[in-house]
Amino acid sequence: MNSKFRNIAGWVLSALVLLLMGASAIDKISASAHSLEMTASFGISVADYRLLGVLELGSALLFVIPRSMMVGLLLLSSYLGGAIATHLQHEQSMLFPAAIEALVWVTAVVRYPKLLKRADL
Repeated sequence: MNSKFRNIAGWVLSALVLLLMGASAIDKISASAHSLEMTASFGISVADYRLLGVLELGSALLFVIPRSMMVGLLLLSSYLGGAIATHLQHEQSMLFPAAIEALVWVTAVVRYPKLLKRADL
């Protein structure tokens, strides 16, 4: 894959991650009907759910900024791992958070190919 194509693909994938995570965060922060339904099913207070939305949005923004991508990657991985665990604990499908986490890692590898070399893959 040449450098120009990888750069464009990385930014397109990053925009997709930001769109997905941003929409989810705004849903939590605005306390929409869907968000209130989720807080009730998870047993989380509305204030805590809003805080999760702020953390989610902040992590996604850090991921998109090139200088802070690694910090954003670690925060998003942790956040989505917690989402997967919460979905499993409440017997809900973990497919959506797992798919987003896979997208985040694919995006990180496209934007920073040295990740594969550092992982000895």
